[in-house]
Amino acid sequence: MKLKLAVLLLLVVLSACTSSQSDQDMDHFEVFRGTNLAHWLSQSNRRGEARAAYITQADIQNIKSMGFDHVRLPVDEEQLWDSSGVRHQDAFRLLTQCIEWCVENDLRIIVDLHILRSHYFNTGDNPLWTDPVEQEKFVALWMDLSNALKEYPNNRVAYELMNEPVADEPDQWNDLVRTTVARIREQEPRRTLLIGSNRWQSVATFEDLYIPENDPHIILTFHYYDPFLLTHWNASWTALRSYTGPVHYPGVLLEKEEYDQLPDSIHAVIGPYRVLEYDKSHILEEWSAAIKVAKRHGLDLYCGEFGVIKKAPDEDRLRWYQDMIELFEENQIGYANWNYKSDNFGLVNGGGQPNSVLIDIVSGE
Repeated sequence: MKLKLAVLLLLVVLSACTSSQSDQDMDHFEVFRGTNLAHWLSQSNRRGEARAAYITQADIQNIKSMGFDHVRLPVDEEQLWDSSGVRHQDAFRLLTQCIEWCVENDLRIIVDLHILRSHYFNTGDNPLWTDPVEQEKFVALWMDLSNALKEYPNNRVAYELMNEPVADEPDQWNDLVRTTVARIREQEPRRTLLIGSNRWQSVATFEDLYIPENDPHIILTFHYYDPFLLTHWNASWTALRSYTGPVHYPGVLLEKEEYDQLPDSIHAVIGPYRVLEYDKSHILEEWSAAIKVAKRHGLDLYCGEFGVIKKAPDEDRLRWYQDMIELFEENQIGYANWNYKSDNFGLVNGGGQPNSVLIDIVSGE
């Protein structure tokens, strides 16, 4: 009798352990290599059939075939809701359809609230930080997203609270994080939430970031586009739009002799970059603050955006990408390049033609 009782207790313990492990697996959201599905439900004027055709099931299957394990999906407030907070049902259908395609193809997905009516990372006028009505609206948007997505498995879908917050003071962002996380946790206690640092998710601001205590379902996230002279070389939307001169990676970005030969009109634009020197060790040094904070809290670290514009000097561009991927892997940092489909940064161009060399590097092949 005692032997039977001992066996029975052992089976109960084993069953409880198996059940506990299964629960942990269902809640564990982990990402390594990914890409952004940008300019679809964010930063795009496409609507109707044109929007629906831009990203299809074939694109998700293509991403999976490249060797990626997840996508980061930026979504804008104006695409998902009208100004009163009422859902645009056609956009929500695209969002949920994309999630289902990802689940079918064994891809995880990060839903990133990218641009708000009250906050855009490329402008200085962001009432989100000073208007309590806009702050409550932000929380309400997340509660509505949570209501729409909460039935999807925790180990497949994660939420990124906001892309590139640009608050004047760190506590403005911290207070909003604190409030929003608490509200989401009321109905989704184990959903993984990605929290980025203030000032464009810079590695330099990690020490000022509020991180919820005793919450293992958090991933800390940063973006990295340095050196800017290389990553945004001749980019039309930046002050570098007129620069078509040399840039070097690794090493000194611009030699003095090269700088001196440029016209005076360009000197003011690129002067701050001239003496900078970048290589793999320098990049890691810049990341060190973020790495330390993540380790201190026992949380995963993730780079949700990085990239070099396609028209930058090709050899320097590809060397930078190679160093970035090596650094991610050496430091156990998940990543998603910016982005999947784009003539500027894409793994495939706007017409879907692959940039094979870049794909091989970014996918870790």
